[in-house]
Amino acid sequence: MWEECLRIIKDNLSPEQFKSWFEPVTSMGFSEGNLRLQVPSSYFAEHIEEKYRDLLGKVIHRVYGPNTKLYYCYNQVNNEPTTNVVVRSENPSGAIKPNLPPANPAVTAVQSNFDSQLNPRYNFENYCGSMSNKVALSIGEAIGNDPKCKTFNPLFIIGPSGVGKTHLMHAIGIRLKENNPDLRVLYVTARLFESQFTTAAHNGDINNFINFYQSIDCLIIDDIQDLIGKERTQNTFFHIFNHLQLNGKQIIISSDCPQSQMKGMSERMLTRFKWGMTVKLERPDFELRKEVLTMKAQNDGLSINEEVLDYIASNVTDSIRELEGVMVSLVAHATILNVDITIDLARSVIQNSFKMTQKQVNFEMITQEVSNYYGIDADDIYTKSRKREISDARQMVMYLAKKHAKMPLTAIGTRLSRTHATVLYACKNIEDRLPHEKQLKDDVTKIESKIFA
Repeated sequence: MWEECLRIIKDNLSPEQFKSWFEPVTSMGFSEGNLRLQVPSSYFAEHIEEKYRDLLGKVIHRVYGPNTKLYYCYNQVNNEPTTNVVVRSENPSGAIKPNLPPANPAVTAVQSNFDSQLNPRYNFENYCGSMSNKVALSIGEAIGNDPKCKTFNPLFIIGPSGVGKTHLMHAIGIRLKENNPDLRVLYVTARLFESQFTTAAHNGDINNFINFYQSIDCLIIDDIQDLIGKERTQNTFFHIFNHLQLNGKQIIISSDCPQSQMKGMSERMLTRFKWGMTVKLERPDFELRKEVLTMKAQNDGLSINEEVLDYIASNVTDSIRELEGVMVSLVAHATILNVDITIDLARSVIQNSFKMTQKQVNFEMITQEVSNYYGIDADDIYTKSRKREISDARQMVMYLAKKHAKMPLTAIGTRLSRTHATVLYACKNIEDRLPHEKQLKDDVTKIESKIFA
């Protein structure tokens, strides 16, 4: 029966999609209406649920029956069956799309089971922190821990795509609900808000629409910049905003640009955005990128060495979302090819799928990082000293200057008052030793990670 499912799925996907996400999936059995599928990792389960749940649900409905319950099984640690985990899918046989607030929110307003639209995966427990997001994280936790705290109301979060704005907003909402389950917290994107408003206006339900949103205790609006140019929607949101603010309700808003750049947003709306606290999420620094990768690997039971993690963190720098994409791609490639996750595999995945960081590296940067790593004065590298620790550091500078600064050997020699032959010898010496000396290889990797951080 699962083979029949695979045949149908294969007809509805590209060969690459099928090979990457369904070919590795096997059936562990079907009994009493329960279908158990073995997947390589939690990433597979999450990705299939997010991208292919509708298709999979329809196929299961057709082959196994409409009341089938689907369970994903995977090992938290590779090749360790004792760490097996079973996770139930969300009603796959009904092929139900992820829940969204209905076009007419008045229907929801009278329901006793209010759906906050919060994703439980996005919580503070798995939100990585560093200096690049420390302020925003601290404020977010303060709001989540104390619903009565209105010091940061409204909270306006700025940052480019993929830096963790949505995760942080969900985490605040989840913490608020944990501390007060009866609190009416709602997460909604600005685009969906606008769509709901358009539908309500078409149906003559504007009053119900406004009444529903004015009943919210904490309103979380993602990507508010999508309301730029939508004058009628802005006007309605303005009145909702005022009502919530005057009644002490928390408002949390995110945008990919600061208020000063929102041309097409009404001035009175921009003024209100500035009433509370504005925080900016910077692009993730090396520390944060490394922590995100480490947590993803641990959560998925993957064994990935430091060299690979450092390499990924050094070369994928734009967003956390890209880092997560790299991990998904690595797992898929390693599973399909039945190989370990190595730096060569990581390099291949990144070069084929993601933008590599092209950081301008110069001789001074390399010298400074090498001296910092070895704990010596940078000026000593330029001297004639033959002390072992200084000589080794000097050779490392020569090697990295040739590799990353793309400097001619003569130019490197001139900077260090050495001959062309001396530089050539130093570079060849390190190249020859790297395959055989783990410590030297670790030194190079760690210094490079600092250079490209």
